[in-house]
Amino acid sequence: MNVFRTGLLAAALTGLFLCAGFLIGGGPGVLIAFCFAAMTSLWAYWNSDKALLSIYGARQVDRSDAPDLVYLVSKLAAKAGLPMPRVFIVEDPQPNAFATGRDPQHAAICVTSGLLGRVSNEELAGVVAHELGHVKHGDTLTTTITATVAGAISMLANFSWSLGGDRRNNPVGIAGMLLVMLLAPVSAMLAQMAVSRSREFEADRAAAEISGRPLWLASALAHIGYAAKAIDNEEAEQHPATAHMFIVNALRGRMSGLFASHPSTEERIARLRAMAGSAAGMPWA
Repeated sequence: MNVFRTGLLAAALTGLFLCAGFLIGGGPGVLIAFCFAAMTSLWAYWNSDKALLSIYGARQVDRSDAPDLVYLVSKLAAKAGLPMPRVFIVEDPQPNAFATGRDPQHAAICVTSGLLGRVSNEELAGVVAHELGHVKHGDTLTTTITATVAGAISMLANFSWSLGGDRRNNPVGIAGMLLVMLLAPVSAMLAQMAVSRSREFEADRAAAEISGRPLWLASALAHIGYAAKAIDNEEAEQHPATAHMFIVNALRGRMSGLFASHPSTEERIARLRAMAGSAAGMPWA
């Protein structure tokens, strides 16, 4: 299902490329946009995880660097039936986390230094279990490709104005360039929202099953959601097309509303609490 969803998403985003290319440069613009979309999609499949980790300055750690974190990830990955992912830390004061990688064998779990400094071990376990849920469901391929291609669409739209377009071949002239500038990024954001909202609920459920404690993640979300509203994530603000990857919305600036790809933290917490209540008295593995 995730392979189909990823293919459908890639096709939709490629279609946006082609429309943008046509509006900017007519027939030749379509050909250039198609080649660019094909190269971007292929590159994203093999390299988007490395690019995203590089954007955020993520540092890979092992048992000698962060023994407690690596042990926790290892323990939860084993419970989830997943291979041990790579573990990264981003030096950022905002408490947050994301997972990336094209499949479980190439997965990476990334947490911020702000998260490590603000949550308890139990809450951290809930967050890590959530990210492992994304890995288990195959969400990381979809999100990394979305982040890469949506960012490229936004870049293409921005370039359309600065380059002026090909007015001779452009069928709708300046109106077409304005349309690309306005609608291409919005369309990419809508694609992110369609992917992100449902997958967050599913990853929350998986986290409860993996950790055995729904309230661990519920408590973590309460702390993270409150702090993220007060603390900037500068890299996310500069690359808003990647914001949907984080466990909570990483944006606070002018793009926060447009890129609101997550369901409300309050609704997620309520669902986790309901899960904990329905499982009351049951032994956890």
